[in-house]
Amino acid sequence: PTLRRRKGKTGGARGGTKTEPQERRSQRATEHARSTMAKLKVSELRGKSKQELLNQLKDLKQELALLRVAKVTGGAPNKLSKIKVVRLSIARVLTVISHNQKAALRKAYEGKQYIPIDLRAKKTRAIRKALTKEQKNKLTVKAAKKAAQFSPRKYAIKA
Repeated sequence: PTLRRRKGKTGGARGGTKTEPQERRSQRATEHARSTMAKLKVSELRGKSKQELLNQLKDLKQELALLRVAKVTGGAPNKLSKIKVVRLSIARVLTVISHNQKAALRKAYEGKQYIPIDLRAKKTRAIRKALTKEQKNKLTVKAAKKAAQFSPRKYAIKA
């Protein structure tokens, strides 16, 4: 009996040549470009306008939806690992948007008597409730009269 060679990926009747069709290569290139978009730097995001940030957020959410579909349909492992990167990028964009909103509100309320609670300094509850220096040094009427009448005595020290 003669041994038959098994036809693998590199050769055989199915045309297993290593060259890909042009359309598949261009599709991979666009997917690669889209995936590199996911890696964002906050310093770059801060320079963008609100509309640009919202557009970027929309694109990232669309990409995340595609990746989730790929996950369900049994996509490549590199796509599954990209889900985390895209989610983190979405979080970065949302964080920059909220920081910009807070900064605009802080500017609007600057110099006003009352500031919304979420814009006030957080510190600790004890520090927030503590008396101010003026309040600590303030005297009652009785204490002020006593201090005026019985001023501290001055002693001449013999040298």
